Amino acid sequence: MNQVQTAPITKLQAALNTQVANWSVLYTKLHRYHWYVKGPHFFTLHEKFEELYNEAANIVDEAAERLLTIGGEPIATMGEYLQATTLAETNHEKTANEMVASLIADYKQLREELYALASLAEDEQAPATNDFAVGLIASIDQHIWMFHAYLGE
Repeated sequence: MNQVQTAPITKLQAALNTQVANWSVLYTKLHRYHWYVKGPHFFTLHEKFEELYNEAANIVDEAAERLLTIGGEPIATMGEYLQATTLAETNHEKTANEMVASLIADYKQLREELYALASLAEDEQAPATNDFAVGLIASIDQHIWMFHAYLGE
């Protein structure tokens, strides 16, 4: 029998696949929130969640293409996403405040992992991957700040 030998997955490739998984799970969660948000801030949050799930879709694509560029293979099924993610799937949050609090936790987790990815990319002399990670951190910081402000914190 002929068996295909595949190259071992590097730490950098694994970290990028975690990003693919996390942003895919976040995309689904944001879509759910977009559909189910209710209350006096419906119009504001409905629009914001749509903006954020569109952003998440673009980030999944960027992370996957970055992974392909460095010789990796992006995961691409729901099962793989759920196995690789470090984010929690939705807990069926009902209120707008519960949804926003969940997103704050998710974005903080993403930010922590992006710092680690940036450091790993720097160590591996992968400046484009470092730029990818660092470029997302400022945007995530702004999301966290805005959601804290929404909650009055």
